[in-house]
Amino acid sequence: MQSRIGLLELDEFLKIRGSLRQENKKLVFTNGCFDIIHRGHVDYLTRAKELGDALVVALNSDSSVRKLKGQGRPVVSLIDRAFVLSNFKCVDFVISFNEETPFEIISKVVPDILVKGGDWKIDQIVGRDIVENNGGKVYSLKYVDNYSTSSILEKIKRL
Repeated sequence: MQSRIGLLELDEFLKIRGSLRQENKKLVFTNGCFDIIHRGHVDYLTRAKELGDALVVALNSDSSVRKLKGQGRPVVSLIDRAFVLSNFKCVDFVISFNEETPFEIISKVVPDILVKGGDWKIDQIVGRDIVENNGGKVYSLKYVDNYSTSSILEKIKRL
């Protein structure tokens, strides 16, 4: 696998994706903001990695996070979020996307396994059709209760 350098360009990752296919390795894909890393994130990413051979995390860019979460977010920049995630044992690759959904990047990567957190119903997961039409699987993994970036931010505000 790659060294822990952080964020990869999509073109660079697509070459790696091709190699993974040639080696018959299953690629797990997930995406999100991963703004303030907490126990729930670590548990989720660890379980996602267990579903395949390599895990790629597609991070929402800073502008994408702002569109989804509002002003003041992200708290942590894309470069710093990518650095942290790329240094997790369970994360093999980190890429980013600017759109509000990962549809475009999923259509280019075509992962073998697509994973989202438990707040997403399988039929609502963006990219599900692409993955399933190519013989892949889609999972919604249960969240660890009481862990979220929003709840951490609320707790900080009350201090």
